[in-house]
Amino acid sequence: MKKVSFTLAAAGMFVLGTTTASAAMLQEEAEASKGFTQVLKEQFIQGGPAFMGIVLLCLILGLAVAIERIIYLNLATTNTAKLKQQVEDALASGGVEAAKEVCRNTKGPVASIYYQGLDRAGEGLESAEKAVVAYGGVQMGQLEKNVSWLSLFIAIAPMLGFMGTVIGMIQAFQKIAAVGNLSASLIAGDIQVALLTTVFGLIVAIILQIFYNYIIAKIDSIVNDMEDSSIALIDMLAAHKK
Repeated sequence: MKKVSFTLAAAGMFVLGTTTASAAMLQEEAEASKGFTQVLKEQFIQGGPAFMGIVLLCLILGLAVAIERIIYLNLATTNTAKLKQQVEDALASGGVEAAKEVCRNTKGPVASIYYQGLDRAGEGLESAEKAVVAYGGVQMGQLEKNVSWLSLFIAIAPMLGFMGTVIGMIQAFQKIAAVGNLSASLIAGDIQVALLTTVFGLIVAIILQIFYNYIIAKIDSIVNDMEDSSIALIDMLAAHKK
């Protein structure tokens, strides 16, 4: 009888252990099946609303500025070689007014610079060159508009993350001082929050930095086209005057 009872107890323990192991495996599989977005959302919530909300605001505002600049710069991009040829042909066939009409029908800063130079062509090459240089500076200001805000968000996001880390570590040491005992479970939560704020601040800075570099490269490309086109316009006007 004792042997049977022992056998049943062992069987019960085996079944219980198997059930526990299965439950643990199912939990691990559920954790592994979570998508990146779900994990990111959970980690963001664990980081706390105070600093995480500000870091998220930096990301939203930075992306808004970046998207607006990318759209503007893409619309400002012009096929300068084609425009140059059209203006040159218009100057040869219809004079300055025909070339100005071509520029009016073309979007972008290069066409605007061409128009300003052609508009002052009657006052001499020196006046046309001054108009091109002055209006080129205005167009550069338009291209670089709001880019400084994007660089500000890139700098602020990791700094906020580091501030959250420092505050979390201060809270952890305050708990240690109050309890008088160093326990990992006591300060683990505060340290986790501190590290999460740093991680998310760095993620935001990296994302915005990629957009910033693309925007700067796009601006440099347009500015180079503007400078080359300005030189080409003065040469065309000089040839037209002869």
